[in-house]
Amino acid sequence: MTRVAVEPEVQAERRRAPAPAPAQRSAAKRRRRLREGLEGWGFVVPALVIVLGLSIFPAIWAFFLSLQKWNGFSPAENVGLGNYQQMVTDSELHDAFFHTLLYVLLFVPTSIGLGLFLAVALNRRIRFIGLYRTAIFVPFVASAAVTGILTTYLFNPQFGLVNNVLRVLGLPQQGWLEDPSQAMVVITIMSLWGQAAFTTVIYLAALQDTPAELLEAARIDGANKWEAFWAVVWPQLMPVTIFATIWQLIGAIQLFDLVYTTTRGGPLNATQTIVYYLWQTAFQKLQFGYGSAVAYGLFALTLIITIGVVVYSRRSKTEGF
Repeated sequence: MTRVAVEPEVQAERRRAPAPAPAQRSAAKRRRRLREGLEGWGFVVPALVIVLGLSIFPAIWAFFLSLQKWNGFSPAENVGLGNYQQMVTDSELHDAFFHTLLYVLLFVPTSIGLGLFLAVALNRRIRFIGLYRTAIFVPFVASAAVTGILTTYLFNPQFGLVNNVLRVLGLPQQGWLEDPSQAMVVITIMSLWGQAAFTTVIYLAALQDTPAELLEAARIDGANKWEAFWAVVWPQLMPVTIFATIWQLIGAIQLFDLVYTTTRGGPLNATQTIVYYLWQTAFQKLQFGYGSAVAYGLFALTLIITIGVVVYSRRSKTEGF
């Protein structure tokens, strides 16, 4: 009974208590936001320190190093823009540039076209479609070492599987990885085996996001599947195409791992790319200053090409970013 009698008095006292002032409520909100912000930064800061430590700081150090001549042991010698001037007359670097350009021209358009073809083929409701999609994506997650070993097994001129098949068919055997005119083609084929899955997944997601009403309207207007694809689906895929092109272009310019695990730049430096030449210069010849200059030159080239593609895509109103 006492408790029942007291509770109404307590509730009445609470109703008579003054409400918090607006200034107090504002201060409480600021304290709560500050606490939430500190908690968020507590999760972000460790990863941020790692990113800055492994990217920003090395990039700044490499820039100052590109202005010096240093072999990693003796005192560094300031040469100003000497390393960049040397790049203009370096014939070996020029050869590496043209090898990289050849690889880009072979790899990027083919990876985009192959990815689109596979995505259209896999955008169907058939039995075991999940298995087929998984099988297409498996090579993408394979390491460069595995891809290199597979490349050697398939295209070795002496005991490779491809030449054995040609021998059985009575066709002339090829030099493949030991032929300067064919080695880069082999590198491109194996790169497509591993990287075409990326564009396939991107295109497949875009195809599944295409409004079915547009395709139905095209069919009502009398368009066949081929006409509907080019008139309706392809314009919807243009932003994805721009994004995939830039992504594959950057990856192609930075080709290193597959060359390292297969040809080591041979034969006769026919597969020596810019990044592989950079690695040789810095870590084999111990020319860290010149290697850093080459790295910044490669960065500038990649940035210019990327900006050019983005500007063109935006002017044509097909931007992918």
